[in-house]
Amino acid sequence: MTMIAPEDLNILITGGARGIGAATARLLAAQGASVMITDVLDEEGAALARDLGPPARYRRLDVTSEADWNDAVTAAEETLGGLNALFNNAGLLAFGTVENTDPAAFRHMLEVNVMGCFLGMRACAAAMRRAGGGAIVNCSSIAGMNGYAGFMPYVTSKWALRGMNKCAALDLAADNIRVLSLHPGPIRTVMGDELPPDIAASQPIARFGEPEEVARMVRFMLCEASYSTGSEFVIDGGALTGQVPRLE
Repeated sequence: MTMIAPEDLNILITGGARGIGAATARLLAAQGASVMITDVLDEEGAALARDLGPPARYRRLDVTSEADWNDAVTAAEETLGGLNALFNNAGLLAFGTVENTDPAAFRHMLEVNVMGCFLGMRACAAAMRRAGGGAIVNCSSIAGMNGYAGFMPYVTSKWALRGMNKCAALDLAADNIRVLSLHPGPIRTVMGDELPPDIAASQPIARFGEPEEVARMVRFMLCEASYSTGSEFVIDGGALTGQVPRLE
């Protein structure tokens, strides 16, 4: 499996209108990639594409819709000149315990965070095969590595995505398609604003991460991690390592 230079990337990014998705689109477009930004936030997504200029396009994509996925992949092949990269970044955060989580909300979480990534890989695989291979990054979380009280729906979805990522890596290896999972800790995004403000206080790096820091990790995974597939890349300020006592 070979490296892909940033300028050779033809990438579709979900949840690309803001946060980590937007930071990744900005970074890759600045380095010559052709980028299709997708989201359901049409105004923000279209504005970002205009700001980035000709290397970028915006298209509405509901990741739970198989038809939307098929249309987006067709459009990417036609407008970008092929498709060799996918960043499955769209996702939801929801809080709840086993007892107080509404079943409908739980199903919706799985539809977006798990089914959305499944449909994306399924829709993009043939296009990547036509391109001679490629790379897929699925955005999980450190919640896909640990359990967290009060986060049951979110944690469940991110563990499921982690397992699905490994199976897809095995299924697509013969097609020269690498599949990797990304595991951010608390990041300064709209979703991150929903977390307790002191959640990073006891991490070794005691702050929220920035979307641009995650974008650089995504670029590495797509372009340089040529000997990795089915692998997990953690960017969490050391949160999974343990807690640092803050002595007064």
